[in-house]
Amino acid sequence: MSEVDSDGTDVRRAVVLDYLAHGLSDDGRPQYAKSPAGYALDTTDFRLYEVAFDEDERLTIGSEVAIEPAAERDIVTEANRVEYDALSSGAQSELEYVVADLVEEDEQRFVDFYNDAQPITLRLHQLNLLPGIGKKLRNGILDERKRKPFESFEELSERVSGLHDPDEIIVERIIQELRDEDLKYQTFVGRHEQEQNH
Repeated sequence: MSEVDSDGTDVRRAVVLDYLAHGLSDDGRPQYAKSPAGYALDTTDFRLYEVAFDEDERLTIGSEVAIEPAAERDIVTEANRVEYDALSSGAQSELEYVVADLVEEDEQRFVDFYNDAQPITLRLHQLNLLPGIGKKLRNGILDERKRKPFESFEELSERVSGLHDPDEIIVERIIQELRDEDLKYQTFVGRHEQEQNH
């Protein structure tokens, strides 16, 4: 969740996916000159970052840290966006668990996606971008939400026949968007930022 600071600044937070106490392996500097580094995932926008950490801090995977604006950073000394391929194997294997936790923690936001998703073109609906959702499931979701908006993932699976694990479907889509930045439609990754820039 992004917090708004007392002076109105939007504070962006990220979850640590991997913590490398001895710095990045491709950092050519001698060991004593490297600072602890790692990878993190933005909690709102699902953007990936390569981060450098304060040497005096010991962090664990799953810790939440402030990444933007720079003035709000306490543990992070530097944060740069990276693509999925740049992540360490540890960060890649942690990613799905972290995304699943974030989706669970912000359930209402993703349930609202099912409630509010709109057509993109005459033939393509936002719901069809979700893995495993074809015409039949999409129509089931649209018919049910006309009656009454969904309030939880559980209610979604109870009311829409054939829709199992609506939360896992969202997680799968987010991972897909992170792995393949050339996807034509980004539904979740970078969304918040796009809306702020419009």
